Amino acid sequence: MSMTLNHEKKRTWRGSARKRRLVLGLLILIPSAFSSSYVASVLPHKGGTPLELAIVIVYSILFAWISVGFWTAVMGCFTLLRRYDRFAVSHALSTSELKPSTVRTAVLFPICNEDTPRVMAGIKSTYLSLQKMDGGENFDIHILSDSQGADKWMEEEAAWVDLVEELGAQGHIFYRHRKVNLKRKSGNVAEFCRRHGQLYTYMAVFDADSVMSGQSLKGMVRIMELNERIGILQTAPACFGRNTLLGRLQQFANRVYGPMFAAGLHFWQLGDAQYWGHNALIRIEPFMRHCGLPRLPGKPPKGGDILSHDFVEAALMRRAGWGVWLAFDLQGSWEECPPNLLSELKRDRRWCQGNLQHLRLLFTEGLFPAHRILFLNGAMSYASALLWFLFLMLSSAEAVVEAIVGPVYFSTGKTLFPNWPVWQPSWAMILLATTGVLLFLPKVLSFLLLIFKTRQAQLFGGVFRLLISILLEVVFSALLAPIRMLFHSKFVCMILLGKKIGWGTQQRDDKKTPWLDALRFHGGGTFFGLLWGGIVWLYSPEFFWWISPIVIPIVLSVPLSVITSRRDLGQWLRKKRLLLIPEETEPAPEIIQVSRFTQEMEEAPVFLDLPREAGFLRAIIDPRINALRRSLLTRHTRQVGPAEISRRNQLTQKVLQHGPSILTPAQQLILLRDPDSLLQLHQYAWALDKHVFQERWLRNSARSRP
Repeated sequence: MSMTLNHEKKRTWRGSARKRRLVLGLLILIPSAFSSSYVASVLPHKGGTPLELAIVIVYSILFAWISVGFWTAVMGCFTLLRRYDRFAVSHALSTSELKPSTVRTAVLFPICNEDTPRVMAGIKSTYLSLQKMDGGENFDIHILSDSQGADKWMEEEAAWVDLVEELGAQGHIFYRHRKVNLKRKSGNVAEFCRRHGQLYTYMAVFDADSVMSGQSLKGMVRIMELNERIGILQTAPACFGRNTLLGRLQQFANRVYGPMFAAGLHFWQLGDAQYWGHNALIRIEPFMRHCGLPRLPGKPPKGGDILSHDFVEAALMRRAGWGVWLAFDLQGSWEECPPNLLSELKRDRRWCQGNLQHLRLLFTEGLFPAHRILFLNGAMSYASALLWFLFLMLSSAEAVVEAIVGPVYFSTGKTLFPNWPVWQPSWAMILLATTGVLLFLPKVLSFLLLIFKTRQAQLFGGVFRLLISILLEVVFSALLAPIRMLFHSKFVCMILLGKKIGWGTQQRDDKKTPWLDALRFHGGGTFFGLLWGGIVWLYSPEFFWWISPIVIPIVLSVPLSVITSRRDLGQWLRKKRLLLIPEETEPAPEIIQVSRFTQEMEEAPVFLDLPREAGFLRAIIDPRINALRRSLLTRHTRQVGPAEISRRNQLTQKVLQHGPSILTPAQQLILLRDPDSLLQLHQYAWALDKHVFQERWLRNSARSRP
């Protein structure tokens, strides 16, 4: 009986999905056709010149693109206004008792050079929340480290053992450091599956900054147990924890507009949803069987490892017949957003490359049409910036050409009457207003939902402050959008040309952007904005005022980047109860704990007051960490040849003579994998004269660290 019901439900959602997507296609294509015809009528030559034809084509694509977001918001609003959504997977929690499940679930934290106290605080908060639930003992946490360098490795390992001892979590919180970082995060998770996947039914994949409540994790397991054909269950994480101006703007937008857009995505996608790479529950057996990622032919950035692995894994899971669902209304799932513009752009650079790689997978055999469209949609997230840039350049070129060449009243053929080019500013205003409605009406709908439907305005500071906060968010979004457009256009062009752009590790803390860094990254854009605006002003001052909302923010990108990274401005707005989010007005216990645990771990005493980040030095000197490292090594000893033994001995002698700072990071890693060298160095360090120890070991090591 249960299998029959599941089959009927599956058939029902597929039929509804086809109808909904057909309606979406019509809602996008028909208005886009009208808008392209209208924009042609606004132009002086009615789209009759090659330049104007290019403007019409690019505009029609952009209009269709923003229409997708508009109709997603509208249907999200419709979904939230209804009292019941028959396809919401969370109904399983309300129609059945939430009994303890006996299946085992692994909670994975893949990390790479992250802020260790913050990572451990999130793990501790999630673990304690799980322990409050019946069946919490069926969840194990695995810290999967790809961090580079001996110092970071040892810092993480020491923090892990401290956490396990504090919580009494032996056998429930594990740490593994990968020697070879193959395929980044996807390879990190894949290695866990190969080693330990058979021990668990599900795995909850987190980001380094993710937090989830035990209630949410347990509910997700229950949903998966009651829906046996769900392969991936994705939550819609809420942003929290930021104090910089940009961070507060982003987390406010996420909490105000995010629920409506998530509901809209659910409305269109149903069981063909996306996996976002974190804050999701995955059924391990089909994931291992069907979701192995290919290596794209060619060199990066076009080829090589697939960076945005999550979208591809969702498509492969669906190809195998398993559902991918978005639990849009499930609470208790959080993440942090980038603290400043440069950090956000670093992340976008990686996502841009990954999303453009998906275009090479469009015609992969067996993929569902919905996921092929999602691949295109992901690529358009960044390609649309280049199209917007092209539209602005073409429009500027049209204005300059018209100013230089002047109107042509008589064509080359014989005619008695002149051809009068007509410019209708009122028509252009109508076109601009229509575009504005598509962009800003979703924000109005979110505002109305919070006031009249969910009645949560008080969680955002009250109706008046909520309105002021939305206006602030709109202003800064308009200021930052041209800057993002310029960078995203650059990313797309560089990737299409096969060139790499190095950006380094993503920053997650609330550090302010230095002026020199802002000038280095935004200086070229500032020069371009001045050149572009100057040329247009010289030839067509009237058109300059039309593009001034784009040009001026680009020219001011350096101060905007610095100002939006300021923590004091964000905190001042919080004191004024602006840009507030529910995690600040009525925070969940897990959110309160993350902040407190992070501070406690940062302030916790370290043996001999050694720097927390000096992991290699601590592994040599601290008896407890040294013993731990050697005990872990003796469990996995392997035979080494005479050459390797000689190399280790030479490195050990270098440390004995000159101190740990003499070694390169790669050499430090060699000694950390040899228990005999660690014991010898530990014994020698404790036999040193105090003055020699201070000068040769502590001060030199401090000077050698960046």
